[in-house]
Amino acid sequence: MMGDCILIREVRVAETQPTNGIEVLETREWLDSLDYVLSRGGPDRAGRLLQQLALHARREAGINLPFSATTPYQNTIPSRQQPPFPGSQEMERRIKSLVRWNAMAMVVRANKIQEGIGGHISTFASAATLYEVAFNHFFQAATESGDRDVVYFQGHAAPGIYARAYLEGRIPKEKLENFRRELKPGGGLSSYPHPWLMPDFWEFPTVSMGLGPIQAIYHARFIKYLENRGLKTSTGGKVWAFVGDGEMDEPEALGSITLASRERLDNLIFVVNCNLQRLDGPVRGNGKIIQELEAIFRGAGWNVIKLIWGGDWDPIIQSDRDGLLVRRMGEITDGQYQKYFVESGAYFRQNFFGTDPRLLKMVEHLSDEQLARMRLGGHDPIKVHAAYKAAVEHTGSPTVILAKTIKGYGLGEAGEGKNITHQQKKLNDDELQIFRSRFGIPVADGELHDAPFYRPADDSAEIKYMQERRKQLGGYLPVRKVCATPLKPVSEALFEEFYKGTEGREASTTMVFVRILSKLLRDPEVGRFIVPVVPDEARTFGMEALFRQVGIYSSVGQLYEPVDMDMLLYYKEAKNGQILEEGITEAGSMCSFIAAGTAYANHGINTIPFFIYYSMFGFQRIGDLIWAAADMRCRGFLIGGTAGRTTLAGEGLQHQDGHSHVLALPVPNLLAYDPAFAYEIAIIIQDGIKRMYVDGESIFYYLTVTNEPLPMPEMPSQPGVREGILKGLYRYRTSEKKNAKLHAQLLGSGAIMFEVLKAQAILEKNYGVAADVWSVTSYKELYREANDCMRWNMLHPTQTAKVPYVTQTLKGASGPFIAASDYMKVLPDSIAQWVPGKLVSLGTDGFGRSENRASLRDFFEVDAKHIVLATLHALAGEKSGEKKDGADAVSAKLLEKAIRDLGIDPEKRNPATS
Repeated sequence: MMGDCILIREVRVAETQPTNGIEVLETREWLDSLDYVLSRGGPDRAGRLLQQLALHARREAGINLPFSATTPYQNTIPSRQQPPFPGSQEMERRIKSLVRWNAMAMVVRANKIQEGIGGHISTFASAATLYEVAFNHFFQAATESGDRDVVYFQGHAAPGIYARAYLEGRIPKEKLENFRRELKPGGGLSSYPHPWLMPDFWEFPTVSMGLGPIQAIYHARFIKYLENRGLKTSTGGKVWAFVGDGEMDEPEALGSITLASRERLDNLIFVVNCNLQRLDGPVRGNGKIIQELEAIFRGAGWNVIKLIWGGDWDPIIQSDRDGLLVRRMGEITDGQYQKYFVESGAYFRQNFFGTDPRLLKMVEHLSDEQLARMRLGGHDPIKVHAAYKAAVEHTGSPTVILAKTIKGYGLGEAGEGKNITHQQKKLNDDELQIFRSRFGIPVADGELHDAPFYRPADDSAEIKYMQERRKQLGGYLPVRKVCATPLKPVSEALFEEFYKGTEGREASTTMVFVRILSKLLRDPEVGRFIVPVVPDEARTFGMEALFRQVGIYSSVGQLYEPVDMDMLLYYKEAKNGQILEEGITEAGSMCSFIAAGTAYANHGINTIPFFIYYSMFGFQRIGDLIWAAADMRCRGFLIGGTAGRTTLAGEGLQHQDGHSHVLALPVPNLLAYDPAFAYEIAIIIQDGIKRMYVDGESIFYYLTVTNEPLPMPEMPSQPGVREGILKGLYRYRTSEKKNAKLHAQLLGSGAIMFEVLKAQAILEKNYGVAADVWSVTSYKELYREANDCMRWNMLHPTQTAKVPYVTQTLKGASGPFIAASDYMKVLPDSIAQWVPGKLVSLGTDGFGRSENRASLRDFFEVDAKHIVLATLHALAGEKSGEKKDGADAVSAKLLEKAIRDLGIDPEKRNPATS
């Protein structure tokens, strides 16, 4: 812990003490010399000198200084370098106390009204000073250049943010009374930050821990992207992310920190509330989380500011001429520090300082009570202000502030610093009285039992001070304002070529999508707003032509000559590049998608993200981020490439997706489509841009595309096709067998549509079955609309019942309905109750296999022959109760013969479980 020589001014000796007078004298001379260099040349000159000395020692004598990724366990900013505090400490202390009280009262009252309604007191209690200093002096709602700060609030601290908004007059008392009771008359407040539920207040849902930090990193990078591409000219705004030290164990919290340093995101500030506790106990009971995080962030190239000790410690630290105190600070584990927080001053004196008489001497002038009240850095507004100011002014790299606090600070015996404090939701009358008295809240004893809210009058000194500070900083935060100007609809002409098909040429639906994207990028109206996002798979999806067309975004341009420079489609990076080629990170790519898809609200810019990825690595891998995108009212297109269980030949179990559309079902504002043809994709994308960016709907899209080259047909000319594509179902091809006695309806989707068409031909030619083919572009849309009808009918029993679209569309279609898709059977099963006849679902339940497409479709029983067999079997079931004339009956013997003729192995393993 003593290995950082730059801090030798505070740490006067190394780990090994001098053993004789000569060494003491030599050490003193060296230290005096260093003091001289510091006074005349400053820290930079001293740092260069120390580096030269280390290099000389290594070169001349082979002396290698021991490596240390950490600095001593003390504040990064010495007390003498602290700037003056710009506000009224007393006024801000009073305001902070009011916020604390109302935040606590909100949770306590809610749980008095209804047992177990939940809420959290202790997180905000530990972070109140961190937030208040930021609100009063740093959070810019608008800068002189028109920019603003973006703040990711820690989810469990939501009561404190509500409490401050209440004092500001932005949230009425009735809303606070309905905290976590959103369905009460007049509405309430959501448990955590949720833009979907409070669209004018919250911007980012952060309580799914780890998602705030990674989103903040990519948001800060996206701001630079907007600026470098000329879509955003203002600069100066910061992205703040408030996170817990326990939260840093989430892979997402630390997984992308090297991107931030690599991109030199000096517009990014992490504030890690190091209260040493997570939900159940210490974060690092046997270690030191601040030191651990310092090593991680310093190693990743971040500017690290440690904020450990409050001003009460300054005189003692300054008297530590021999480094005894800082060494003792570094020896103690976090678990023991937590013990100090809950014990008496006498215990602290004996166990912390009592290990050395010289340490005891340092605090002999302090009483036990004074020792017990020694503040930590995260509770000292002067120290917090100094850290924030240094972070805001730092350039060239992102900054992380590691602020040491006490969880449940102010709760006293009710939970301050204790393991149970995260779950603390109630305070008894005595505990309320202690809290009230400690923070000077003017609430009478007789009212304490009800934990009343308290707000001074509008003309009080406290309220006027709050309002003036926010006025100086440009307005209130958090607040969500949609100020983007709607786009003009994309011209129909852009999509017309896709209505004509490929005239016999083969093209995969992925190629179709890339062609549409390429045309959109060239469109004079929307082209500059398109944001292609891809996780290092652009060549997989045939997008390399876009490298040359619009370039890959790089904050520094291209500092090398690409190995494929002599090729037409070389790897082109540019400072104004449009493609976000993220590397191998679906989570990071999704964060870029979210940043682009919410820019209409956060930056007033209607950027349109298209995020294309292996469909298997979407909802399965990053479903939590997709759910967060939905909460944030994100807009844009998720494109699941190489979609379906049987289209990705050779890749096998880990890559073959047969369930992403099932996993898409729970996301309420996501429209999911599995198109089979080029014209379907074109119509869906055209309508999606209109609904999201012209009409301003808070929806986003999931489209699956495949890499199988197939002849794309012309769009059918009959009426209702466009409507059917968007609603999820339309008749694609009517059987030409007009006089058949056996009829069936085949429902095809996506990759399996061409197998359905083959099955139609076999049924007509070999078995005399007239089969119509229907294209189901979206089972989810059919399911959603049908449920909406059922709900309306139940609530309006005296009015004419609504008929679901799927029922209306299939009305009059005779025979059984056979639905085949490259997804699990439960997907078509979801609409079975509204299909006017027997529905048989074929799908790809089970693990994938490494094989070619034909073998995979045979294995999963979704190829043409299995569709034919399923149809015949369903017809046999329909005819079994009828009188047969021998001409049109489908008998068991016929089925047995069909199995042989079709080459189906009836004893093959069940793909769902094999």
